[in-house]
Amino acid sequence: MIFLRLFYEFAKVGLFSVGGGLATVPFLQHMGEVTGWFTNEQLTTMIAVSESTPGPMGVNMATYVGYTIKGIPGAVVATLGLITPSILVILIIAGFLQKFRHSKTVDAVFYGLRPASTALIASAGLSVAASVLLFHDIGHEVAQGQAVPMVELFYWPAIALAVAVFIALKWTPLKKLHPIVFIALSAVVGAVFQF
Repeated sequence: MIFLRLFYEFAKVGLFSVGGGLATVPFLQHMGEVTGWFTNEQLTTMIAVSESTPGPMGVNMATYVGYTIKGIPGAVVATLGLITPSILVILIIAGFLQKFRHSKTVDAVFYGLRPASTALIASAGLSVAASVLLFHDIGHEVAQGQAVPMVELFYWPAIALAVAVFIALKWTPLKKLHPIVFIALSAVVGAVFQF
């Protein structure tokens, strides 16, 4: 039964996350809340791992979750669940492509999907930033109406690191480095400081 649930949950993500990688994050947050398979903090780790490994981020995240739930069979089922809707949609579109190639309606639909995709990606970016830069331990105090000083809301080491990276990337020699260098350095910093 768990394999059917894995396939179903990731098929929903694959069907509705227009825009790829980061557009899957809001759907995965909801999935984590509904199923209890992972927390928001674990989702942040999944994003980091998925971004730093080869392949599409959504597929990597499906594989990661499936593997943590049911090992290799779970990874295969979750990945198939994520990619099946895309394959079916592509096959259907390929069948009608010639007919709709110059259709104004199809152009309008794809034009209309752009803002939705942008909103999903922006939502994912903001939720990831909040989960990294804000403390979550004080949420209980805030929920009970207790006043929490503004300074205690933020995770200052992560903010300092983000500012340092932003400033460093303005330096021209660093702009020429290959992205794998930044991924490797991020892994080292994360391992040393355990953000």
